[in-house]
Amino acid sequence: MGRSILRLNKKYLRHLNLIFLSVDIVVFCIFATYFLFYNGKIYPNINVGGIDISNLSSGQASSLLASKISIPQKIQLYEDNHEYTINPNDFDFTYDFSDSAQIAFNITRTGNFFYDFSERTFVFFQPVNLGLSVSLNNDKLDKIISVISNQISEVPIEPSITLINGDVVIGKGAPGTEVNKSSLKALIEDDLTFAKNESIEIPIESIDHSLSQTEMASLKNRAEKYVGKSLQIKFEDNTFTLSDSDLLKLVDLKSGFNKQAIETIFSDISVKVNRDPQNPKFVFDNGKVTEFQPALDGIQIDNNEFKNQIIIALTQIENNTDKTVSFDLPVLRNPPEVSTESVNNLGIKELIGRGTSTYFHSIPGRVHNVVLAASRINGTLVAPGETFSFNNTLGDVSAFTGYQQAYIISGGKTILGDGGGVCQVSTTLFRAVLNSGLPIVERAAHAYRVGYYEQDSPPGLDATVYAPSPDLKFTNNTPGYVLIEATANPKNYSLVFELYGTSDGRVATISKPVISNYLPALPTVYQDDPTLPAGTLKQTDFSASGATVKFNYTVTRAGQTIFQKTFVSNYQPWAAVYLRGTGPAN
Repeated sequence: MGRSILRLNKKYLRHLNLIFLSVDIVVFCIFATYFLFYNGKIYPNINVGGIDISNLSSGQASSLLASKISIPQKIQLYEDNHEYTINPNDFDFTYDFSDSAQIAFNITRTGNFFYDFSERTFVFFQPVNLGLSVSLNNDKLDKIISVISNQISEVPIEPSITLINGDVVIGKGAPGTEVNKSSLKALIEDDLTFAKNESIEIPIESIDHSLSQTEMASLKNRAEKYVGKSLQIKFEDNTFTLSDSDLLKLVDLKSGFNKQAIETIFSDISVKVNRDPQNPKFVFDNGKVTEFQPALDGIQIDNNEFKNQIIIALTQIENNTDKTVSFDLPVLRNPPEVSTESVNNLGIKELIGRGTSTYFHSIPGRVHNVVLAASRINGTLVAPGETFSFNNTLGDVSAFTGYQQAYIISGGKTILGDGGGVCQVSTTLFRAVLNSGLPIVERAAHAYRVGYYEQDSPPGLDATVYAPSPDLKFTNNTPGYVLIEATANPKNYSLVFELYGTSDGRVATISKPVISNYLPALPTVYQDDPTLPAGTLKQTDFSASGATVKFNYTVTRAGQTIFQKTFVSNYQPWAAVYLRGTGPAN
């Protein structure tokens, strides 16, 4: 019994295998016939641009496409009730029918047998519509789309923070619209590629950054915390100050801080601070340094740390009552190849003191004299133990030595005289010496307060000179020479003195000047002058209030005081003087 069943099963399996083999042969023959029939022809159910090109060679298909499809004369775009027409010729549009037919022919002929077999089977049952090969000038099409976009788009009004007379005003903003240019371009290309010749709806997107009433109230509350406050960013001798109106630009209108505005601040400061390493120059001739350039590290602002610091500072301003918050600019340094001391053996290797002043509103003769006097002090070397005399170093001040007429104080009045403006130079050097910690042997204040010296400084930090006396003198008690460098810039009316030498660790401290014994300016004086026509007034002197100004100058090293002095300036009240013409009228 068992053997009979086994024989029946084997017989059944043989018949089943024969059936499967017969089916495989039939299927193979069908597909072989299918593939052979379409040898050199495009497979069925393949369309290009909506045109059926099945059963055709690529050449026949190319001719058929060329006869059926042409470049449209216009493409119609619409938005609401507005229509816009563009011409494909305006952006150099063309069809490539030969390439289109070849792509269709190759769609199931990649050379990968299994992939091609599956694709040929797929297209037999599922039609495929391919786009035409096209060529166009993208720049020209982009410009056309931009023109249309500019006609349709409505620019949104962005929310704003404005400071008007100390009051914060919040602008709500208003929504706007804009054309989605990339989507419109894709729709135009799709219409042409598939030869649709349909009108295209222009895709419009809404832009709305306006604030709700709650957001406006919250923003106003934040913004008011910045009013009357400032942020100082310090680097070397520079201080970059952001006022309250500047700070409000950094406040994001929704929350946090405006990263783009912070990036703008970073870029603005980077232009002024970033520099390449600078190797030193030192040329010594006839007792003076005729060319000097100190070694300077290359500087790059640390971008990430800068942004961290400014956000910390803004948060501090917003959350406390401090009127001014400051931080040191974070920088990355790249030292030069050569150090300053390596180009000289005089001990001049670093900056030890700096003084500045401005002289806005100076007459041309005074500006000339400031530049000239500064140039004659520039490059002076002061030996260790030597006492520097400003008057001796400057030399003769007269028309014979190149000075022009400008206002000077002489004989209790302000008059035109040779060398007016020289005291701007002595005053600026005085400030540099103070900052360097060198002992000042002689210094005299002006007879009255001069506006030039209080443009960027409190009163009491001036020094008048007039040969042979008064003079400005200081002693070099450092281990090396001291080099005096002066830079006068007549374009921005600034003067800078820098002292270079060897630091021995001393620290100079200048107390805040104390003003006392205030006296109002004297009554205006009018003097008759027969050389001026009647009715003419000419001001020859300027009013100034009187006062006593004191400050303490202390120099320490390793916690020990090595020099101390109190500077006292007694300024007389001064009267404005006008010459009143009494001569015959012209």
